[in-house]
Parts: sequence; C-alpha cells; structure tokens
Amino acid sequence: MFRGTFTAVVTPFRNGGIDASAFQTLIETQIAAGITGIVAIGTTGESPTLSHDERQQVIRLTVATANKRCLVIAGTGSNATEHAVADTKMAEKLGIGGALLVAPYYNKPSQEGLFRHFKTIADATSLPIILYNIPGRCSVDINPETVVRLAKECRNIVSIKEASGSVERVSDLRRRLPEAFTILSGDDSLTLPFMSVGAAGVVSVASNLFPAEVCALVRACESGDFKSAATLHRKLLPLFKDLFIEPNPVPVKTALGWRGAMLGEVRLPLCEMTAANQAHLRKTLQEFEQNK
Repeated sequence: MFRGTFTAVVTPFRNGGIDASAFQTLIETQIAAGITGIVAIGTTGESPTLSHDERQQVIRLTVATANKRCLVIAGTGSNATEHAVADTKMAEKLGIGGALLVAPYYNKPSQEGLFRHFKTIADATSLPIILYNIPGRCSVDINPETVVRLAKECRNIVSIKEASGSVERVSDLRRRLPEAFTILSGDDSLTLPFMSVGAAGVVSVASNLFPAEVCALVRACESGDFKSAATLHRKLLPLFKDLFIEPNPVPVKTALGWRGAMLGEVRLPLCEMTAANQAHLRKTLQEFEQNK
C-alpha cells in the first residue's frame, strides 16, 4: 500500500498562526507534481509545537485539499501511548488514509515496551500504520526482531519509515518481513541505496521544494533503472545534504520562503538560519537550478 514518494509537508505559519492558504497551495503543488501521498504533522510539520486544535486543523485542511487525489497520512505518534491512541483515533475520524507512528522518545522503552506501545495503538484503530524508526531523534531503536513481531501480530502494521541510516538494516528487514510489508527511506540522501536493496520509496523533505525531481528518482528505482536513478541522485545530493545544514525544517522553510510560497517562519525552539548558512543554501539551490 505504501509505495512511492510521500512528502513530509511543512506547516506554514504567518504571524504565529497556521497559514491555511499557503498550506493548501503547497499541497496542490505536490499533487500536480505526481506525489504519491502527503504526510502531515510529522517532524517536518513541526508537530511538537502544534496544539491539539492546530493538529486537527492541519489534518482537516490536508484531507479536504487532497480530496482523495493522493494518500493522506498523519503523524500521530507520541511518547505516551494513551496520547498516541487518542490522536490516531482523532485522525481516523477526520478521514486520513494511514498513521505514521514514531518510536516513543525520551522515556527509552525496552523492546517489549515498544511492542506493547505499537500493538496497543494498532488494536485501537483500523487505519494502516507505518512505524517510524529514527533512533537519532528518539534515543531508542525499533529492533528488526520487534518489527517482524509487530508485522506478524498486527495486521494493520504494514510499513516502516526507516531512518537509522543503515543499508544493512534495510536489507535485513526486507529479508525477514513479508513482501507486502513495505520499507520507506526516512532520508532523502539514502533513497537510492535503500531502494536498491528492497525499500519501496521515501518520505521526503526535499520534495517540499522539488516534488517532480524526487518522484522521478523514485520511479527510476521502481522500474529498475538504477543508472538514471544514480544520475538524479548525484544532482540532488548537495540539496539533500544542505536541507539539513540546520535543524529540519528550518532550511526547507527558508527556501520555500525565498520562493514566495510562504513565510519562512518557524516556532521556537527552532529559529532562523544563520546568515552564513543561508548564503550556503542559496548557492546550493542556484547551482541545482542551473544544472537541471
């Protein structure tokens, strides 16, 4: 089910509130470029700084604007299982097509705790679920054994966004999981190597800016044309890297602001890029546009 290019969309702000018009325009741009799906209120959407009402607002806007023209996924994970259950149920009522559940952060549960956390959420919803493994942010790793156990015991846990940075991990997961269970790259720069060993796509930050190019990279990998994919990868790689020159989503929102798509506004504790990094990112974007 979850195969292709999914954009982890930013949440545009204007004067401290959500800029609904800019958000709808962003989604329309994504759909026009052929994106497979939208992931709303994830890390890139600054979910930790959104209130409960704002989360509902963003989900409603995403579902209404997409209007069934692409998949809509909401980030409903939490480090409190009760909260994750409540948010997933809320998002399901609002009409999303799937839930992205990040590993519980800060409290560092055991593998048994992780299993029970995800199973409890899965049992509370009929939505298809994508696990989200990002140990660099969460300080906990969903071990392959736990993923295999969840896939076996929870019929609606059907995918994982893998952001461990390990091609070997993806190879191991692909070998041990049912074929229908998909693996998505959680890092733009690793889409090509991950797909070469069995991943089925990417949850992308860069596609906020260049959705058509990221879609083309994924399609080339899907068709087995890894020569063309490698050419696209090399062109995109400096951009992939420099969109993380400061904490995500600061660089991508800054670039979208330069384009006039929205303000580059972020919420504390995030803040604007340094002047030096802005100059560096501008140079990278200019070189990319010249070489397209």
